[in-house]
Amino acid sequence: MFKKLFTQIKNEWRSNLWLALEMLIVSVVLWYVVDFFYVTIYNYTLPRGFDASNCYRIGVATLTDKSPEYIADRSNEETFKDREALLDRIRMRPEVEFVSLSINAYPYNGSNNVTSILLYDTIYPQGFAVSRDVTPDFVQVFRYEGVRGETPAQLAEMLTKGEVLISDNLFMHDKIKGVDIVGEGLSLFGDTTRTYRIGASLNEVQYDDYGGWGDDFTMVYSSSTSLQWGQEWCVRVKEGHTKDFIENFMNDADKLYRVGNLYITDVKSFDNIRDNFQRITTNEIRNYCVGMGFLLLNIFLGLLGTFWFRTQQRVGEIAIRMVNGATRRSVFGRLIGEGLLLLSIVTVLAAVIDVLIAHLELNQWLNGAYMSWGRTTACILIAYVLMAIMISVGIAFPAYRAMHIEPTEALHDE
Repeated sequence: MFKKLFTQIKNEWRSNLWLALEMLIVSVVLWYVVDFFYVTIYNYTLPRGFDASNCYRIGVATLTDKSPEYIADRSNEETFKDREALLDRIRMRPEVEFVSLSINAYPYNGSNNVTSILLYDTIYPQGFAVSRDVTPDFVQVFRYEGVRGETPAQLAEMLTKGEVLISDNLFMHDKIKGVDIVGEGLSLFGDTTRTYRIGASLNEVQYDDYGGWGDDFTMVYSSSTSLQWGQEWCVRVKEGHTKDFIENFMNDADKLYRVGNLYITDVKSFDNIRDNFQRITTNEIRNYCVGMGFLLLNIFLGLLGTFWFRTQQRVGEIAIRMVNGATRRSVFGRLIGEGLLLLSIVTVLAAVIDVLIAHLELNQWLNGAYMSWGRTTACILIAYVLMAIMISVGIAFPAYRAMHIEPTEALHDE
């Protein structure tokens, strides 16, 4: 059967050549569309590494000397004590489960601090990590977890002891997993005279719901800097206490949370922070989806129309085969098989072009690369299946109608 189909395709090479060229272009375009959706869905379904539900960011500002309530001659030490007192007051609020201060650390935040790192007692070179300077309860506010199952409470205890937490892929370019070097020492900030013990390896923490940078090279540590200078006041509210939390907190802001020159400006839910931070990306992805959905519809209608017309033109051939004893099943299988064999031949050529596009980095970036054989092969197979469905539908309906026409009538019309 395969040999007969191949011979027929070869004998009809003039008509099949243009059809194959059309299918080749469609296959490459469809692969690119599938690759885009593959990367988008893959990133969206990745574990976030954090949980921002029931979390809020509290805006805290300092009075200026133009305010009648301004306290003059406030030393830095007194200001730092005011910040610590405010943190304790927020922590004591009945609805609040945890509260933290941090610097460029909370999720859905485009800002980062970068720190030089050096892993001691190895031959691996110095690298860099996105550093998160936080108070220990930060990992409990956003529920970070360790690769070995360390709970947020255990991670917070490690930060309290002065240990650092690293993402599991921090040294991925050196082929080291973070979980394998827990307990070793890191040199930070270019200071080789002091080492920080690695307390745990973290599950990767994404920047946002779409993966952000795609790779997370995070080092979380706690220092007095975050308490003294951090501007990210984040809280986790207990389950069942989120309703009217913002309104109730702001009602108490002036009488309970005015400390020194510090005062509360606003409270924002991380649901709103997430939506605002991702709005551009969400709109961009939505526009891509609409455009590519329209492209897929055109591809479907194009292939459907091409093979529908091609099958309609072969009504006489179908009638002759049936007059000579061919069953409807065998005729149907031959027509479908011819279309799928032509698609298989074209897909091999299209795969070469697909690999070239990925090699030239013209497709989507994922996990530090534009191409991996697993991803590329999966997208080629998905594109193949989609085209096979379109071709089969384009052949099936006119072929079904043709096989139910009386052969003599079909031959008379021919």
